[in-house]
Amino acid sequence: MTSTPRRARVRAPELAGDRWLNTGGRAIRLDELRGRIVLLDFWTSGCINCLHVLDELRPLEEEFADVLVTIGVHSPKFLHEGEGAAIEAAVERYGVHHPVLNDPDLTTWSQYAVKAWPTLVLIDPEGYVVHVAAGEGHAEALRRVLTELVGVHQDKGTLRRGGSPYVAGEQRRTTLRFPAKAVELGNGNLLVADTAHHGVVELAADAETVLRRFGSGERGAADGPGETASFTEPSGIAVLPTEIAAQAGYHVVVADTAGHLLRGLNLDTGAVSTVAGTGRQWRGGADAGPAREVDLTSPWDLVWWDGTVLIAMAGNHTLGAFDPVAATVRRFAGTTVEGLRDGPADEAFFAQTSGFAADGDRLWIADAETSALRTVDRDGHGGHTVGTAVGTGLFSFGHRDGPAAEALLQHPLGVAVLPGGAIAIADTYNGAVRRYDPATGEVSTLAEGLAEPSGLLVRGDEVLVVESAAHRLVPLDADGTSSVDGQAHAVLRPPSVLTPGELEFSVVFTPPPGEKLDDRYGPSTRLEVSASPPELLAEGAGVGTDLRRTLRLARSGPTSGVLQVVAQAASCDSAAEHPVCRVTRQDWGVPVRLDADGDGELHLVMAGLGS
Repeated sequence: MTSTPRRARVRAPELAGDRWLNTGGRAIRLDELRGRIVLLDFWTSGCINCLHVLDELRPLEEEFADVLVTIGVHSPKFLHEGEGAAIEAAVERYGVHHPVLNDPDLTTWSQYAVKAWPTLVLIDPEGYVVHVAAGEGHAEALRRVLTELVGVHQDKGTLRRGGSPYVAGEQRRTTLRFPAKAVELGNGNLLVADTAHHGVVELAADAETVLRRFGSGERGAADGPGETASFTEPSGIAVLPTEIAAQAGYHVVVADTAGHLLRGLNLDTGAVSTVAGTGRQWRGGADAGPAREVDLTSPWDLVWWDGTVLIAMAGNHTLGAFDPVAATVRRFAGTTVEGLRDGPADEAFFAQTSGFAADGDRLWIADAETSALRTVDRDGHGGHTVGTAVGTGLFSFGHRDGPAAEALLQHPLGVAVLPGGAIAIADTYNGAVRRYDPATGEVSTLAEGLAEPSGLLVRGDEVLVVESAAHRLVPLDADGTSSVDGQAHAVLRPPSVLTPGELEFSVVFTPPPGEKLDDRYGPSTRLEVSASPPELLAEGAGVGTDLRRTLRLARSGPTSGVLQVVAQAASCDSAAEHPVCRVTRQDWGVPVRLDADGDGELHLVMAGLGS
């Protein structure tokens, strides 16, 4: 069931922000784009779903180049993301080739009533909002809507072709470009994921001298000799134990992040091979089976632990396990719900797992979107338990040292075990390396002023920092510490103010032109609602098949929290004899505040227009 779409014509609000990128410094107004179709992409650089959408839009931007203007509206979740240098780095790192407006105060976000990263808004040639889609996986639906818009406005004479406001930015040349992770080989050399160069580099022990490269430098997924093979934004690297490497036929596994693959490197021959993944991004369905038949989603880091290669599956907030000998993949931990929840591995919530460090029976995890340091321990009965050492959830962050319960991080991407057992954290968005002492539960700061440290490598008594936005590896003196008493911050995204008691809730989904809901084999939609803390939701939690339901919010107890919503809809071609069917899925973490004067309704748009 869908809620009734709104068909009233709504004029698109003007764009407001503090600076433009990829325009040669020129501000763009919507009225100068009349006659063109405008696609607004509300994104933020640390959001994995937003990065997926950047890739999804590339073919559409090429196909509709003469009629479509894409504008990225960068609406930051974290303070660091709104800084000028950070957004400049993100635009280059991820190959964004359309104008970008930085919206640090979420002004344009609020004007368009956006409630999720990412959100796509289509504006027709006459300046009216005609389609909204939240989340990822909307490429085909957008293609259909765009095709219909082109036909309608071409017939009306309101379509203008040609011209683009995009102006490419200047590119600097460096040996490494936005490196992500590094590991040490048995001979003392280093392997570095050279992310924006789409390759892997072997460096000498001095961490500077290039010995060889794997990858041609072009985005792709070609196997073969190291100089002609291709990667797409690789990140994590794991070195296999000698006996496992001998059986597998390669020595190193690379997380080919934006290619949704695992690649094998044979260090003797230089050959690159695909060892897991299909190249398609996982969007539900099977997540276990033969490694080359299971879809992956943005594998970010890798580690050999507990007899397997664990995968930080940032794209769906889980941990995967890859067996290089049996050539299988399975879910190891997590549920795909984004959040912070401890407990048995198959019930835990993660949020963009991005960094690993193995420490005997314990695995340490950098959980980026919750700004948290997490743990996985063997439970003694063949299972595993997830815990949290530092961090409180999706919407709190900062730079604060002291007792772990009060300490704050900001979007950490890396972690390492220091000599003596303390844990170093690449506190990426604070530009710092932090230290957590499991014995005392204290957090301190080892270094500040770094440019997006994304990985850490301990070799003997030395710690190397992968300083991503400075395009280098630098040594760190891990002996001295300082204490930072910074402020606590909350995500800028404004909460939805709702009244306690009964709440009319719905998710809007309208199939794109030429499609209809697919109810041939049962209900075509699914809705799951939960809350954090659970007491926020007195009634209405759970799974159902209707996209509309009545919730009851607590009249006593917590006055703020997060509504966690997972919606799914299946649609198929309406006229084809052998229809192609698609599943659209979106996860929301909606911050809410309860107030007697709040709204009694909440509608989330997955695709279409809200009521």
